[in-house]
Amino acid sequence: MLGFVRTDNEALVAYLGDPQRAVAAYWELLRRKGDAVGVIRAGLSHESAAVREGCCRLLDHLVDTESMGQLITMADDPDARVRIAAFHALACDRCKDDACAPGADRVLEPALRHLASDPDPQVRPRAAELVGKFARADARAVAALQVSHRQDPSPAVRKKAGWYIPGGAVYERTGPRAFR
Repeated sequence: MLGFVRTDNEALVAYLGDPQRAVAAYWELLRRKGDAVGVIRAGLSHESAAVREGCCRLLDHLVDTESMGQLITMADDPDARVRIAAFHALACDRCKDDACAPGADRVLEPALRHLASDPDPQVRPRAAELVGKFARADARAVAALQVSHRQDPSPAVRKKAGWYIPGGAVYERTGPRAFR
């Protein structure tokens, strides 16, 4: 299998940190689905940021309720790439059903904190996506998005936050449909 010395799940997770093997290891772990989830979860504690990031990206597709707490913790990882992947996994609904989508009680606080003060301008838009999921139900979400829309030093963050506030494209597109 593409030059892998070992093909067990633990080795494949470690290969996520090797630029030459990461892509093949990612796809093989994704193919293994539930058989690899436990090892992928364990990879969130790996010393390599590339491994932690890859594990967050895998859990975006293989997520289960048991993984949510660990993904939430990864939002505070010291590496910005890991935080980006964690926020994406928490915000993305495409691969999740309602049973494992995290509620505001679990994810809104870390998302608000990172939207307001993460030092990396690539993390804050991902936090805005997660905060935006709760804009219709939580006034704190709307207030934080409005502040970011007006004041964030990054134009990309201001633009993304604007999508999720009342009148913004995503806010309007995802709201209840008016009867005509």
